[in-house]
Amino acid sequence: MTDRPALPVNAHSLSGADILECLHVSASEGFTDHDVKESRARFGGNTIETRKKVRPLLVLLHQVKSPVVYLLGAAAVLALYFGEWTQGAAILVVLALNSAIGFGTEIKAARSIEALRTLGTRSARVRRNGKVVIVPADDLVVGDIVLLEGGDGVSADIRLIEASNVGADESALTGESVAVDKSQEPVAADTPVADRTSMLFKGTFVTRGSGTGIVVAVGSGTQLGRISQLAEEAQPEDSPLEKGLAKLSGQLVWATLILTALIAGTGILKGEDMRLMVDSAIALAVAAIPEGLPVVATLTLARGMWRMARQNALIERLPAVEVLGATTVILTDKTGTLTENRMAVRHLWVPDEEMELTPAEDDGIPDTPKQDLESQPQFRQLVEVAVLCNNAALGENETDHSGDPMEQALLRLGDRTGLAQSTLLALYPRVSETAFDASTKMMATVHAGEDRFFYAVKGAPEMVLRRSAFIATADGVSAMDDVRRTEWTDRIETLGLQGLRVLACAAKTAETAEDDPYSGLTFLGLIGLEDPARVDVPDAIRGCREAGMRVVMVTGDHAVTARSIARDVGLGSEASRMVDGPELSGTDPSKTGKLLETDIFSRVDPSEKLALVRAFQNSGEIVAMTGDGVNDAPALRQADIGIAMGQRGTDVARQAAAMVLLDDAFPTIVKAVREGRIIFGNIRRFAAYLLSCNLSEVMVVGIAVLSGLPLPILSLQILYLNLVTDVFPAFALALGEGEKDIMKQPPRPPKEPILGRIQWSAIIAQSLVLTAGTFGALFAAELWLTLDPGELVTITFLTLAFSQLWHVFNMRHRRSGLLRNEVTRNVWVWGAIVLCTLLLAVPAYIPVVADILQIVPPDRDMWLIILGMSIAPLVVNQIGAILIARFRR
Repeated sequence: MTDRPALPVNAHSLSGADILECLHVSASEGFTDHDVKESRARFGGNTIETRKKVRPLLVLLHQVKSPVVYLLGAAAVLALYFGEWTQGAAILVVLALNSAIGFGTEIKAARSIEALRTLGTRSARVRRNGKVVIVPADDLVVGDIVLLEGGDGVSADIRLIEASNVGADESALTGESVAVDKSQEPVAADTPVADRTSMLFKGTFVTRGSGTGIVVAVGSGTQLGRISQLAEEAQPEDSPLEKGLAKLSGQLVWATLILTALIAGTGILKGEDMRLMVDSAIALAVAAIPEGLPVVATLTLARGMWRMARQNALIERLPAVEVLGATTVILTDKTGTLTENRMAVRHLWVPDEEMELTPAEDDGIPDTPKQDLESQPQFRQLVEVAVLCNNAALGENETDHSGDPMEQALLRLGDRTGLAQSTLLALYPRVSETAFDASTKMMATVHAGEDRFFYAVKGAPEMVLRRSAFIATADGVSAMDDVRRTEWTDRIETLGLQGLRVLACAAKTAETAEDDPYSGLTFLGLIGLEDPARVDVPDAIRGCREAGMRVVMVTGDHAVTARSIARDVGLGSEASRMVDGPELSGTDPSKTGKLLETDIFSRVDPSEKLALVRAFQNSGEIVAMTGDGVNDAPALRQADIGIAMGQRGTDVARQAAAMVLLDDAFPTIVKAVREGRIIFGNIRRFAAYLLSCNLSEVMVVGIAVLSGLPLPILSLQILYLNLVTDVFPAFALALGEGEKDIMKQPPRPPKEPILGRIQWSAIIAQSLVLTAGTFGALFAAELWLTLDPGELVTITFLTLAFSQLWHVFNMRHRRSGLLRNEVTRNVWVWGAIVLCTLLLAVPAYIPVVADILQIVPPDRDMWLIILGMSIAPLVVNQIGAILIARFRR
């Protein structure tokens, strides 16, 4: 062991003897305890490194890394420095509340693929010190000799050195739907992972047979470990909403700083009191920042999560709710996403006729028709052989099934045609079996008949056809000749071009059970199987197309199978461009445009899926990625929104995704996209509402300072408006149900801001009217009433507050009716108005609260001014909206 050379990278291309010699280990003795320790020290242990746990302190610190927080923090410090304890404390409470909300959502968002560890928490049978012992999978080391049987989980990457009828389910790793035949024979060094038949990979399962292998990779060195690293390296970008809110916050901060500096400088030049300038600066900082915006946005997204959960879409990260509405491209896996992830019989072909099988009525799975085959002896004999020559078993539930997926499909074929395996075995008891062998590519079972033994054979069609001396026709058994072999070879190719997996069946009778099972066979026919498309997928893909979204298939399966499924679900066309995974390696950047026009990508490995997601993102697309296997995890995490299957999906895929489909139904994605679009529209509506309210507050404070007037509204009152009374109408707007034709519209451009030119124009115009109404109340009070400063501040505060409350009715769509529209039909809006009216009117009559807000109880005359001047802006804005709508028409 001391001179052990480095482990060869391409173990799959070397012979078993070469691997044993390279690692200085005997297949019959295995490692000694000393060898195990040395190998572990040299090559590492069999655990996969997962992302370090998120430290709560770092997440909390991340919440304060925002220009808005810096600005409000500075305002709080300034207030405390000048003895404004109540104002400073109130600002700090607001900051604490927003940070708590952000902390609570982000702490869940950075989960890694720790489920990869659970895939290795098994035991393994190994040879050590000349004995077979059972060790925890985590204790496996490079060089261990492992013994495997059907049903075992593979806990490391293993090079087979002995194999008898070994098959492995690698669907979670490669996307391959059916079990892969394995052997000890080496393959070419450049063979893709999915075709390395001499290897068993960590995280997969042995479905049949038995074998012995040598561990050639453990932990992060395995294929599963490399996928883990890819998923770890994948860095999903911020969602469009996060980017939009960040950009908006930055703009507000800069505008506030410039405005504050301008007003403070003007005041100082005019000789104003420094304390007044400080109060003004604090008021401006508080007025310019919509403190309620993150609260309402979070509540809106949370409600969207709840609504989507009711439709079987579980959202793991809040921003993912809104990302769906901006999605332009959906990259979808095939196995388990577009298909059922289980094999089903689709075609039977006997010498004199063929049968295309239709979906079963009871479960909608394209499998077999419920019919009696008594009157169709050729089909009956074909099915009987397929059921008898079979080692699978069907349980009461699908999770209880065992054996090769194709053999399970054959048993379902028997059940639905009245030829259940238990019934046939009672008539023809099994005597012996010749196991499937990679060299013959066939298996045979021998059954006792009344006076002779019946041999049932199935396997690769070209091999069965070669060993068949006769063929069973409607007129009896005839000799098999070259012409007939050529005809059947063409039929095999025809079924293969349809994306079907093809099996052939043959039979014979003999005097004894020890006859050569593969001599003198009578050819019975062909069985075509496939992993069928989900019946609800075509409508869903059509819905995506109507909504302006592309759907692209990205699968690890073969090109013919991929094109067949694409045709069944209505994806692309017969002339659709298809690219194989190996073609993606070293792609010329100048050809990326043509690459991104491709509808189907086949034989794609995890790194190539990840590269595709990044390529689409770099071209400006908002990418959703669907998948269910370990091989999908890196791409799921990199995508703008990763969507995992909840029922069939692996833990790795679910934890890497931002959304999990609880029903595994592709159409649920379309429902979720609709909800995402509604949410964005609502966010835009309430953001415009909040910012127009805040801008009016900035104008009120700024104009007062520049005009030498006393502050008509104080910073603590502004905080009260922003955090209490503005939040409820804004949240009510967020509960809107959206437009009926929203899924007939294209997705919004990825770079489109939350608030565009049209929205900002409306915000500015509406803010000017709100500001005018507030000063109108101030001037009316000074002109008609004799009031002290506290009463004047009360009038301006309540006028601005109520005008902002009525302002919610200005948020109707410009094409909707004046009295009957999406706002007036929203019962939540009316509830918010009633609640906010109480929150505004009652505090003035509660001494403690009135002292904190620095307001006094209004009398009748004061209320007349407040109500009259607060309703005036609503009337003016509605008249303006009507005039603008008429002008545009």
